[in-house]
Amino acid sequence: MSIERARAYLAERGYAERIIEFETSSATVELAAKAAGTTPARIAKSLSFLIDGHAVLVVCAGDARVDNHRFKIAFHTKPKMLSRDMVEELVGHAVGGVCPFGVNDSVEVYLDESLRRFETVFPAAGSSNSAIELTLDELEELAEPVAWVDVCRDWPREDEEEA
Repeated sequence: MSIERARAYLAERGYAERIIEFETSSATVELAAKAAGTTPARIAKSLSFLIDGHAVLVVCAGDARVDNHRFKIAFHTKPKMLSRDMVEELVGHAVGGVCPFGVNDSVEVYLDESLRRFETVFPAAGSSNSAIELTLDELEELAEPVAWVDVCRDWPREDEEEA
């Protein structure tokens, strides 16, 4: 079970007790925000892509959407999301509970700039009814990202608000 994998990963690092398991589904950004009592933007969604034959996770804010042009600049290829049936096999978590904790060894994790505007965010914790509230420093420590990237659009940027 995917949550057990995430729980074991977080337990090794002293964070398992902070996992929140909801009575209702948190499988979508909207459902997760409602369950966690926060805004959809603060849900740290993990999007799964196939790049050069392996899975890549991009963790971004709930209100952000992948921008094809920005993605291509960052990864030198067009974004190709994993199909539902490929996600669990290649990432290690099922759709609805995908998170950067306890993923398969070959998975590369990237954190998107859209998250930087929040003090804390809520990524899933391996199931469709779980999450964990983390500061960005904690998320970075636990997700062990390859890098921060800027591949999303549709979220409020300081530089765009002034234009």
